[in-house]
Amino acid sequence: MSERQAPLPRRLTAPAPGWSVEADVVIVGSGIAGLSTALRYVELDPTGRVVLVTKDVLSTGSTRWAQGGIAAVVDPSDAPVAHMVDTVVAGRELCAPEAVRTLVTEGPDALHWLIDRGTSFDRTTAGELALTREGGHRARRIAHAGGDATGAEIQRALSDAVKAEPRVELIEHAFVPDLLLGNGVARGVTVHVMGEGERDGVGAARAGAVVLATGGIGQAFASTTNPEVSTGDGVALGLRAGASARDLEFVQFHPTVLWLGADARGQQPLISEAVRGEGAFLVDAAGRRFMRDRHELADLAPRDVVAQGIAEAMAATGADHVFLDARHFGARMWQERFPTILASCRKHGIDPVTDLIPVAPAAHYASGGLTTDLHGATDVPGLYAVGEVACTGVHGANRLASNSLLESVVFAHRVAERLAQHAATVADPASRAAGAAEEPPDGDPSSGLVSPTVVPHVRAAMSRYVGVVRDAEGLERALRELDALAVDSANADAEPGTPAWEATNLLTVARTLTAAALHRARRLPACRPTARTEPTNVAVLIGGKAMSVDRSRGTARLPDHLLAELAEVTKGDVRRRGAEAVERLIADALDEDLDCEGIGADVTTDATIPAAQIRTADVVARADGVVAGLPLAEAVFWMVADGIMEVERHAADGDRVRRGDVLMTVTARTRHLLTAERTALNLMTHLSGVATATRAWVDAVARTRARVRDSRKTHLGLRSVEKYAVRCGGGVNHRFGLCDAALIKDNHVLAAGGVAEAVRAVRAVYPDVPLEVEVDRIEQIEPALAAGAEEILLDNFSVPELREAVALVKGRARLESSGGLTLSVASRVAETGVDYLAVGALTHSSPALDIALDLRESH
Repeated sequence: MSERQAPLPRRLTAPAPGWSVEADVVIVGSGIAGLSTALRYVELDPTGRVVLVTKDVLSTGSTRWAQGGIAAVVDPSDAPVAHMVDTVVAGRELCAPEAVRTLVTEGPDALHWLIDRGTSFDRTTAGELALTREGGHRARRIAHAGGDATGAEIQRALSDAVKAEPRVELIEHAFVPDLLLGNGVARGVTVHVMGEGERDGVGAARAGAVVLATGGIGQAFASTTNPEVSTGDGVALGLRAGASARDLEFVQFHPTVLWLGADARGQQPLISEAVRGEGAFLVDAAGRRFMRDRHELADLAPRDVVAQGIAEAMAATGADHVFLDARHFGARMWQERFPTILASCRKHGIDPVTDLIPVAPAAHYASGGLTTDLHGATDVPGLYAVGEVACTGVHGANRLASNSLLESVVFAHRVAERLAQHAATVADPASRAAGAAEEPPDGDPSSGLVSPTVVPHVRAAMSRYVGVVRDAEGLERALRELDALAVDSANADAEPGTPAWEATNLLTVARTLTAAALHRARRLPACRPTARTEPTNVAVLIGGKAMSVDRSRGTARLPDHLLAELAEVTKGDVRRRGAEAVERLIADALDEDLDCEGIGADVTTDATIPAAQIRTADVVARADGVVAGLPLAEAVFWMVADGIMEVERHAADGDRVRRGDVLMTVTARTRHLLTAERTALNLMTHLSGVATATRAWVDAVARTRARVRDSRKTHLGLRSVEKYAVRCGGGVNHRFGLCDAALIKDNHVLAAGGVAEAVRAVRAVYPDVPLEVEVDRIEQIEPALAAGAEEILLDNFSVPELREAVALVKGRARLESSGGLTLSVASRVAETGVDYLAVGALTHSSPALDIALDLRESH
């Protein structure tokens, strides 16, 4: 932090509310995220009521400017895992895997929901959705409307639906300065209605929950694709209220924004990368196609890669823009497929039918925002965020094209579902009234504003030092300049109102973003906006309090069905370690392969296999046997692939399998399949070997009442899973450790002075544990029974001796035969009438069952 850093205000100076309105939920923002949340909530709650506040009119915002489309897997030739991989590769491996899976798997339903609400997407002559391709996508999965007017069509359809819904009350021309908090819980917002609004002045919208859907932060930069309303209001409001933010430094710069001259400022026309998806390409000032050798996808590389390529091409030629060449489209294609872009270019004197289109990167999308869970909840109770203002973790360091509209609908539905589940709480009048408890008094010392005159200086510093190319020195200078602006404005007598409120929000977001970027740059010698680093936290001063900027990123949580299966693996283990123990075992096994100081990767696959290559692999039995360990193997693949995979099992643990049988099929990135292969197979071959050997013993004693069981002769760290494999083979488990049963052996008898003495000693200290006594001679049986043994272990007894022992005991205790057993005598031993055959070799020396991983040929 700069030495001159002045704390930004905890609240925006504003008049006290002079009017109020109430609803179950107040939603701030009227783009696709806000409108979808409102509509879905009233669909789910038949009596639910919403107040929707928008800064301008209903149709104003970023959504209507979206040209390209919305990405979803609806083509049968496409696959969810392919969309997931494209997303995480574009996001530089910093996406939250669970969020990505949620986005992709729920995406098709979200798209069809838009259609059902009146959105008219472009269709083929056969009536199917017309799909296109954009940067970072390896399949045509982008649905579009009006050629290149997708956002406008979605905005129209949702706006019409909201206007027709009487339970959604709309407040237009309204700025939201701050939250209303009651006992630390969001209970509404303050609302300043401006200009043409039906109300006037500052009021209060009270509700049981608040949803921020305020869009992005593009106006923090001199050149942006964002409209004038995108001033970071929601992020700043959330930070002031104590919410954490994540990934704010990951600002996406759209590579192809129409270049209108070196002095152009504010919102600039966007040239959708759908144009490149249809075959347009970039050239520098010398006519060179500079993206060809830069990335395997060339001009359709992820946006950050293309923006970097343009920046370097501009630096190399000394030009301040490059060109997009789509002249080969012809007039008809331009008119039918991209009429909006065609009109925009012609408005500025460029005819893309015959001219090269001058383009340069501009601030486009905030991949980060207020930290939320998968249902949109922030860490301020009652406060939710959705859309560009939120950070679900879906985008990582760089958003994949056309995932933003999809994210807004998918997570809007999840927010609405969470609110509907808690409808009784959000509809409670007492909850709404609690918002009045913490309304700021007049002259609140934590309130403040910065002067609107700082805005051009904020934008200049951000564009110069926090743009496409960043380094620590430039970021340090930017932060010093921003801090100086805050200090200089601290005593400014700024008039409360939209200009000062927006200026304060822009400065708040700019300083927080720059602080996060600087932290990243200091950790990496050559920092780019998308460079990877370790998770961390950054603090910024707001109201004198250090607010958290969350940089954490967790790996994918194992799915519930897999956790349940792994918990079953440890069933019977008295340590009750559950699924966590198996996860830890797998993690330790993977660390043996990958935890190399300074590398931490499978160097062979990293060097030879492209990051985005996807293959399907079959786990195949190479010999007849009994399978065990399928859940463990799946967990290995899941943990290596961070959940970005699809799996299908063709067998279950305990099944008999034949040579050539496919046990499981996994589709994931090839790198991950090969990295996980050995650990997965090590576990499966070993456990299947144990299960196969156990089944042979079980089959041998099948005509008797005897059961086959294991012992404590297991491999270090593998006891729970090896005993699980015995159960898969049809056997039963003896004690798991020294603590879940007492087993008095000859040395215990010797040390205690006799069998009876040893039994009495155990019963005195541990009266409730199962008690077993091991004997190696017939004459020891009666003293053991007299002493109270519940189970007698007959060690190295011959078959005749076993018969004699069974006749002597006559059911007064359970009997186990152990020591010297072989499979050839198993049936004769079992026929003596003993209850158990203990076979230590099952877990410590069973041969592995041959199982392999076979990659399928690519098509």
